[in-house]
Amino acid sequence: MEITNRREFLATAATAQLAVTSIQASPAEAAADAVSKPLSVAVIGCGGMGRSHLATLAGREDVQVTWVCDVDRERLATAAKMITDAGKPQPKSTTDLREVLADESVRAVWIATPDHWHGPAAILAADAGKHVYVEKPCGHNLREGRLMIEAARRNGIVMQVGTQSRSTAHVRQAMQLLHDGAIGEVLVAKAWNSQRRNSLGRQQPTDPPAVLDYDAWVGPAVWQPYQANLLHGIWRFWQNYGCGDIGNDGVHEIDIARWGLDVDRHPDRVAGLGGLYAVDDDQQYPDTQYCIYEWSTPETVGTKQLIFEQRDWSPYVQEGHENGNAFYGTKGMLVLGKKSGWQLYGERNKLVDQAEGSFSLPPHYDNFLTCIRDGGRPHADIEEGHRSAALVHLGNIACRHGRTLMFDPVAEAVIDDSEANAEIRRRYRADHWAVPAGV
Repeated sequence: MEITNRREFLATAATAQLAVTSIQASPAEAAADAVSKPLSVAVIGCGGMGRSHLATLAGREDVQVTWVCDVDRERLATAAKMITDAGKPQPKSTTDLREVLADESVRAVWIATPDHWHGPAAILAADAGKHVYVEKPCGHNLREGRLMIEAARRNGIVMQVGTQSRSTAHVRQAMQLLHDGAIGEVLVAKAWNSQRRNSLGRQQPTDPPAVLDYDAWVGPAVWQPYQANLLHGIWRFWQNYGCGDIGNDGVHEIDIARWGLDVDRHPDRVAGLGGLYAVDDDQQYPDTQYCIYEWSTPETVGTKQLIFEQRDWSPYVQEGHENGNAFYGTKGMLVLGKKSGWQLYGERNKLVDQAEGSFSLPPHYDNFLTCIRDGGRPHADIEEGHRSAALVHLGNIACRHGRTLMFDPVAEAVIDDSEANAEIRRRYRADHWAVPAGV
């Protein structure tokens, strides 16, 4: 087959990016007003990723950050200062996201909280009529992901997940090559997360810092006492609050792998093994993990498979990429790093084509804001985010129980395994205001 010329593709992508940054007015609004009036937005969660969002948003002319929200008052003050230091008006500050959602002038929110708040906050925002950009993984558990889809659809809002590779030119080009048959039928995709993480150590419960509203931080999740290796940032290694590193860095590569396989539903079978092989500390997720997902696809060549590998103690890159993907087809192979580019090999390992590239946040914002103003589904629509996050959750469940799961992709239920199926949902704090209906 004839492979798309990458220079032509990147030129087209660049033109498209210019088109999305030049946002047109909707028919219902006066053109001048739509262009001159920045969109009022809020950032909920002002930690590492939240500050990254703030730094980018503060430099844009098409949005105005009018609210910042965080339960840590030091982080909240830093967030507000980032906006004023950029020469923009002082945003309102709050430790309670309900204040943000009650403001009818706010059109969109960026949610960069810990994982256990992603689903509840996004659903509340959607029901308040706000468009939502929510960090990955989109929900703390599989059931929340489904409820997020339902909230987005019933309220007619745009819900974009923070898997920014979906808006990255060289990744989109690689996916197009795969879907056009550049390596034949893609039967197997591999995703890996290979890097060195520090040990969490072991700690005992203590009083939380005075600047932190710890009760609000726990929110609707099951309560546990504060301890120093629980937050910030390291909450992701605790089951009540995070999804492990597979749901942190791993979900980016899992999303790309599923995209390249071109599967638009949940898998039929999931297996997983893993544990704490390299460290002995308080974390509750594997530092070493191997998960396999299979889709029965009789309409094509046959079953498709996705493999996820994780080594949080490894100082080595794999196939040229610290975190990356490989796609194996009947006529070749494609190796991809979202931060560096891709290489396409034909039969007998002949290098056929390659490209460089790196992801960035602005194109993903452009796509989100364009969908708000002009309509349409975003690149990382909540439904896509849910399908990839579901692989995170199912992989973790399989690893915890050490057995293969048979999964009903329509009912979203583990078959003939009540113990594993119970983990499709999670427990919540009784009567907390943020617990979603239907959990």
